[in-house]
Amino acid sequence: MSDRESDRRVPSAVGDDGVGVLSQSDLTVPTHQIVDPDGSYDPDAVPDLSEEDRCDLYRWMVTDRVFSRRMVKIQRRGELGTFGSTRGQEASIVGSAFTLEPEDWLYVGRAWTPMFMRGGSMTDMINFWRGIEAAQEAFAKQNSQIAISIGSHVPLVAGLAWGMQLDDADAVATAYIGDGATSTDAVHEGINLAGALSLPALFFCQNNQYAISMNVEDQTGAETLAQKALAHGIDAIRVDGQDVLAVYDAVETARERVKDGDPVFVESVTYRLDAHTTSDDPTRYRDDDEVRAWEAKDPIERYRSFLESEGLWSRIDHDAVVEDIEAEFDEALAAANEFEERRAAEMFAHVYDEAPPELARQMEAFEKLLENRPEMADYIDQRPKG
Repeated sequence: MSDRESDRRVPSAVGDDGVGVLSQSDLTVPTHQIVDPDGSYDPDAVPDLSEEDRCDLYRWMVTDRVFSRRMVKIQRRGELGTFGSTRGQEASIVGSAFTLEPEDWLYVGRAWTPMFMRGGSMTDMINFWRGIEAAQEAFAKQNSQIAISIGSHVPLVAGLAWGMQLDDADAVATAYIGDGATSTDAVHEGINLAGALSLPALFFCQNNQYAISMNVEDQTGAETLAQKALAHGIDAIRVDGQDVLAVYDAVETARERVKDGDPVFVESVTYRLDAHTTSDDPTRYRDDDEVRAWEAKDPIERYRSFLESEGLWSRIDHDAVVEDIEAEFDEALAAANEFEERRAAEMFAHVYDEAPPELARQMEAFEKLLENRPEMADYIDQRPKG
């Protein structure tokens, strides 16, 4: 018997029947935190960031919040089909994305500001939520993509990381997922592949407490989501997702380990203050007291207290920051509203590099229908826009 096999068989606890039982109660999973909710912190634990970077973290978090607010507003006016707000998750989103390099690949779910941080535009993001495929093409130029179907992108990220490994690339492939995704088969398949092949893959899980209406405590018997990674043979970190410095520190640590050939899973404990999407009614499955308790843990206010303690708040004009973001959004919306209406035939164009005969036949028949009966175009719904 090898040492490794022997280790696997060492019991954690031995019952009366002499059988070794391994229980999650034997496992301690700490939650990394730098700035406490009350604003206190150990100066020696603060990541080594320049003063400008520290101020930029705040600006990006405010960008995230303003963008969500404006997107919800235009959806309510009928200018979007739906939208998923990220209010309350700003530290989790910005702190993690701040660690990534341009050559790293990023597949996100419920994290829109990382695209802006990598050079993407608000116009493209508005168009994405209007169903315009050109937006994803634009994001790809920044080595980024948005994944809507839950967990489906994780095997793709593992495959991308495999290619990076074969090319000996000095970069990592990163997947953002939510707590609900950890209950899907695709996520475990992708993470397992990363663990088996020691791929340069980083899995960042935003545990915002709800998979639409399913509370994380009802979704799984695991006490943490981080511990699920251990079953696939990869390291895990659990971090306070309302603490932007802790998130940055955790993901920066994870990224360095990933580059050394050790894939890492990071669980960021955060909270979705708004609805899952604008089609959702969260009052049906959570109470106001719970929401207020998390509002008291506002990540932007916590970070502001840190900046004040460091003497950096005077360098930030909050009102001016918001005004600039509002103006950027106004310009982006105006540009998105000028985007030409799409031809219905384009629904056939983005599935295959070369259309198979049956799809080509369907497209030809559809185009002939519109040519012979132009009144049918009146029944084609175009995307909502201002």
